[in-house]
Amino acid sequence: MSSSQSENKTGNPAAGSASAGNDLQENLRRLDRLANLGLVSASIAHEIKNGLVAVNTYVQVLLEKGDDAEMAEVVRRELKRIDALATQMLRLSSPKSAVLATVRVHHVLDHSLRLLEHQMSGRLIALKRDYRAIPDTVRGDESQLQQAFMNLVLNGIEAIGSNGELTVRTENSPGADGKPVLQIFFQDTGPGIAAENLARLFEPFFTTKKNGTGLGLAISQRVAEDHQGKITVASEVGRGSTFIVSLAACPE
Repeated sequence: MSSSQSENKTGNPAAGSASAGNDLQENLRRLDRLANLGLVSASIAHEIKNGLVAVNTYVQVLLEKGDDAEMAEVVRRELKRIDALATQMLRLSSPKSAVLATVRVHHVLDHSLRLLEHQMSGRLIALKRDYRAIPDTVRGDESQLQQAFMNLVLNGIEAIGSNGELTVRTENSPGADGKPVLQIFFQDTGPGIAAENLARLFEPFFTTKKNGTGLGLAISQRVAEDHQGKITVASEVGRGSTFIVSLAACPE
C-alpha cells in the first residue's frame, strides 16, 4: 500500500484538528451574534411597547369619534398584534423565571387546544388527540409550557393552511440516561420542511412563512430547554412534519 493510500485511510489528524477548531470558532461567533441580537431585540421591543401606550390612547380617542366600525376593528387588531410581537421579543431575550410545580400535561394541552379550536374549525382542520402518557405529569411552569404548546399548534395550523389534520399525541419513553421521559408529538399534514431549512428552524427570526416572525419556535425551544428538555423535528416534503417535545416525567 502506498503512503498516499495509507494516509487517506487513516486520515489526517492535523486536518481534523483544524476542522474542529474552525467549528468551535464558528459556534462562538454564532453565540456572540445571538447574544447581541438578544440585546438589540430587547431594546427595540421596549421602545415599541412604550410608543404603543401613547399611540393606543390617541387612536382610541379618534376611533370613538369616528363611525367606521370595520376600520376601528382593523386598527385595534393590528395594534394588538404589534404589542404581542414586542412581548414575544422581550420573552425571547429576557425570559421570566419559571415557577415550578407539578403540571398535568394533558390538562395544559386541552386548554391550549380549546383556545385555538376556532382557528382550526375555520380552516377545516381536523384535530385528533391521542393521549397515551400515563402518568402525564412533569415538573414545570404551566404558563410557559402552555405558551410553547400553543406556538407549536399554531405552527401546525399555519403549515396545513386548510383541509388537513393536526394530531397531538403523548407517550412515555425511557431517556438516554434511563430516566422516564414524557414526549408530546405535534403532527401536521402540511407540505413538510425542506432539508436545508431543518437546521435553522429554531433560530430567532428565521422563517419561511410570508407573514411569519420567526419567534414562535425559538421561544418554544427555549421553554423546553429551561425545563431540561428539548424539541426535535422530523419532516418529509409533501407528507408533513412532526415536532416532538421531550420533557422529564415525574410521578403524580
